Amino acid sequence: MSGNRASGKETLVLVGHAEVHSDTILLRADRIEIQGKDNEFIDCSGTVWGFEEEKNILFQSDRLRYDRKLKIARLEGNATLEDRQNEVVAKGRFIEYNDKTEIAVFQVAVRLFKENIVCRSEYAVYRRKEKLLDLSGFPVVFKKKDEFRAERIRVDLDTEDVTMEGTVSGSVKSGD
Repeated sequence: MSGNRASGKETLVLVGHAEVHSDTILLRADRIEIQGKDNEFIDCSGTVWGFEEEKNILFQSDRLRYDRKLKIARLEGNATLEDRQNEVVAKGRFIEYNDKTEIAVFQVAVRLFKENIVCRSEYAVYRRKEKLLDLSGFPVVFKKKDEFRAERIRVDLDTEDVTMEGTVSGSVKSGD
């Protein structure tokens, strides 16, 4: 552990199996750097693991930056967000989650899994409260044996309804 308390540049660095509990979030990483006058910025690197207790969200990544005032987490690298309450697992190279609005933005190699649905795209917006997922950037949705492709796809993760816009293609198989 090392620290610096220069006025306006307060920094605390934790290295090796570091752990921080902030508000309702538990963070673990190889390296955690806490910055700011009120310890408002947390930068985790290495094997990052976190859990948002109140909403039952588990996340992992190579790097995480968290703003405690704005309640925004940015996950980079091999990032995974598991919304255990809604039974959704999402992966991407970049994830930004706003805890106040409960909206997650996923970018690059996005994959989302929920029971009978698998979604892939390059960009996605997950509205957790509404259980809605908007996909763009070559989106494809596999629902049981069916396949849906379009320029933009919206999936209602509660009802499993799929809405497509733009050039649409796919296949629907009969039977179970």
